[in-house]
Amino acid sequence: MMEKMTESHLPKVLGPVHVWALGVGIVLVGQFMGWNFTIAKGGSLGAIIACWTIGIMYVCLIMINTEMGSVIPEAGGQYAMAKYLLGPLAAFNVGLMLVFEYVMLEAADALVVGEILKTLSPDVQALPYIILSLLLLTYLNYRGVHATLNLNIILTGVAFLTIIILLFTTKFYSPTESMLNLKALTNGLPYGAMGILGALQFGCWFYLGIEGTVLVAEECKSTGRALPLGAITGLVTLIIGATITWFVSSGLVESSILAKSTYPLFDAAIATNKPLIINILFMGTMLACLASANGCIADASRAWYSMARDTLIPKSFAVLHPKYKTPYVAILFLLPISLAFGFTGLLDQVITFSIFSALLVYILTAYMMIKFRKMYPIGSIKRGYEAKWHPVPSIIVLILSGATLFGMYFGYWINLVAGFTFYLLASIWFVYYRSKFLDYNTFMSKGVSNWPRPEGY
Repeated sequence: MMEKMTESHLPKVLGPVHVWALGVGIVLVGQFMGWNFTIAKGGSLGAIIACWTIGIMYVCLIMINTEMGSVIPEAGGQYAMAKYLLGPLAAFNVGLMLVFEYVMLEAADALVVGEILKTLSPDVQALPYIILSLLLLTYLNYRGVHATLNLNIILTGVAFLTIIILLFTTKFYSPTESMLNLKALTNGLPYGAMGILGALQFGCWFYLGIEGTVLVAEECKSTGRALPLGAITGLVTLIIGATITWFVSSGLVESSILAKSTYPLFDAAIATNKPLIINILFMGTMLACLASANGCIADASRAWYSMARDTLIPKSFAVLHPKYKTPYVAILFLLPISLAFGFTGLLDQVITFSIFSALLVYILTAYMMIKFRKMYPIGSIKRGYEAKWHPVPSIIVLILSGATLFGMYFGYWINLVAGFTFYLLASIWFVYYRSKFLDYNTFMSKGVSNWPRPEGY
């Protein structure tokens, strides 16, 4: 019975708006918290340069992600790509990196929820609310991805609207009435070009997670339509939101305060001295955190489920619920891990490991795209989307991802060493122990059986 369940496919119930809600929902929280560490690293000007530079990287990443994802309609996204293009060891690492990217992001959401609840009263105990929120979201994911992402449409839409409300509250359009004072509150480029390099790391926080749209490729009604529309409109939404976020926050909060804030947009609302706006941004921050945690549960569980279904980890994690057809074992297994990281209280450290894991996935994805085009040139297989100007997008992703990793070295070199060590030890464990249980026929049994023989093979 269990074997039959593990071979089941996830139901195809998602459209473009659900993909948008997943991608933007996961990322939008990064405009309510975390991005402001770019100011600590590179100053106010370095922050907006990092925002737009990293935005270019994500435009390229979405292009290559969507092309490969549209022809590999399996849960797991970049993991599924690595399975067919790089082999078992690389696929195991990519899957693990995806899981930790989203588990750590979920932990960061929990940290911010706790901190913002403390603003209500020093006597507020945040822990019960955090646990209750994550339990409810986990239960929602347990019941089904369609309802989960329907909720994310509402949460994300309302949270994004609060950013727009804050923008117009400042009367930025009126030189005489505007509340913004960029000239007095910003600090330019205090650390020069090296500051910009250091800021790239947290510039990722404006967009990190949008690439997770491909993780639900198997659950899209029309993968070739839903992925491109959902991912591209989502990225446009984020670029607009990121620019507004920097503009409003930097014009209302002094740079030295903004650089250390746990919830910068909420602090910007406080700076308006308008109770209604403060309450609206409090709600927006909470909703953004909930939407992000909701999407992270969905994405992390899909990566873990896919690895188990392909026998890279025990197949018990790939069991689908007999009624709801969700990977419920994977969903429940990852919850306590996320909670454990969340209660460390180390927001920048948690964010850093999430970013580090994501950057490694980006580098491998760019390499996979180059290999994919060599193996399957345009015209050899049907694509739902074709990335333009190949291989330029892949090269840009490689360069900017590498530069961001290098920039991380200056403030978080211990984290880099620890991260590389962790994935090295995981690889050794896989090669010398877990690979013995790999069923190669199961591993390669899906997806590309009807493709032509690749070029050069």
